[in-house]
Amino acid sequence: MQKKETFVVHVISQENATWQGQVTWLDEKETKSFRSLLELIKLMDEAVQSGQESQPAGNEVKS
Repeated sequence: MQKKETFVVHVISQENATWQGQVTWLDEKETKSFRSLLELIKLMDEAVQSGQESQPAGNEVKS
């Protein structure tokens, strides 16, 4: 089963029909700024992908 990731999104401003702000990945205590909703989604996706790579898969055989 996949581990769930937790993020806090702080929207600082809203310009050009999109959000600007900061996202904090609570599990890694890492904060990054974003300039658009698309950039926010990309940052969160990268964090989830890197979190999955550091976790062993549930169906691996351990010797």
